[in-house]
Amino acid sequence: MIFRFANPWMAVLVVPLAAGLVLALRRLPPALLVSQLATFRTAFPARPLGHPVHIPLYLYAAAMLLAIVALMRPQFGNERLIERREGIDIVLILDVSGSMQCYDAAGVSERDVAAAINAGRLKPRIEVAKEELRKFVESRPNDRLGLIAFSRLPYMVCPPTLDHDFLLNHLATLEAGMLTDGTGIATPIASATTRLQTSSAKRRVAVLFTDGMNNVQASITPQQAADIAKTFSIAVYTVGIGSESAWVAPRGFLQRIPPGEGVDEELLRSIAAKTGARYFAARDRESFAKVMKEIDALETTTLEAPRYLDYREQFMPLLTAALVLLLVAFLLENAWLQTVP
Repeated sequence: MIFRFANPWMAVLVVPLAAGLVLALRRLPPALLVSQLATFRTAFPARPLGHPVHIPLYLYAAAMLLAIVALMRPQFGNERLIERREGIDIVLILDVSGSMQCYDAAGVSERDVAAAINAGRLKPRIEVAKEELRKFVESRPNDRLGLIAFSRLPYMVCPPTLDHDFLLNHLATLEAGMLTDGTGIATPIASATTRLQTSSAKRRVAVLFTDGMNNVQASITPQQAADIAKTFSIAVYTVGIGSESAWVAPRGFLQRIPPGEGVDEELLRSIAAKTGARYFAARDRESFAKVMKEIDALETTTLEAPRYLDYREQFMPLLTAALVLLLVAFLLENAWLQTVP
């Protein structure tokens, strides 16, 4: 509820009103010299004689003050903000190959890595990715989001939808190695393009997360898949997961992965650049979180919030009260409080 005066400048009338009231109170009452008051006492037996009565004056002043406030046009208004949000269609493409079971921990000993894993401080890549994707989904309530899991072949986990609870429930079920092993980058991009090409959204985006090199021969190459995405104006962000210091714990025995078995950054950069997007490197949990925040900031949702104000005039009660006070003052001045010299 908002209150305002439509004509606040009318408040200047209070100054002459106050000045007139002061002058009226200081003015000497009219006087008439007579030889005796008996005649007047007979005519006005219940009226005060010879003493000014100021009550009607105060009532007149109050009535004028109410009239001035009415002229200022007090208003109560209801403000309504109607938000119109134009969302973005985004498909998240997550690598679930066996290498996503690895742990990334640079600059620490084997004993420290084992202790961190046992304490739950260090999590495998797949769990870090799922946690950051969950945060990303929760931060974009107005976007239609979809999810594709892939290794050798893609698997549509959830088509683009506004039912984010449905998507998050299926995201939680993903595990590294759940599909036939391998890393085929072309087909999940093509699958995402198929889902997004018929979208009516003005902005369509795919985000590919992988920790490996393309090692699957498909009917199209990753570059050709990027060309197709570009044709339909679909931006493909790419995120390379993992560091040079990676560990794996098969059957509980911790082993370090030899350096050089990471992502093909050149290929991922090329795919992103071709579609007008960017490549990001998620070396560990902290950098992964930073990457997701950057992507979230790059793909903003359009927001329009027109403002509607509905004001209602409140001057009529004030005018009514002013008229009542004028009538009461007139009756008092000319009846009960009538004065004579």
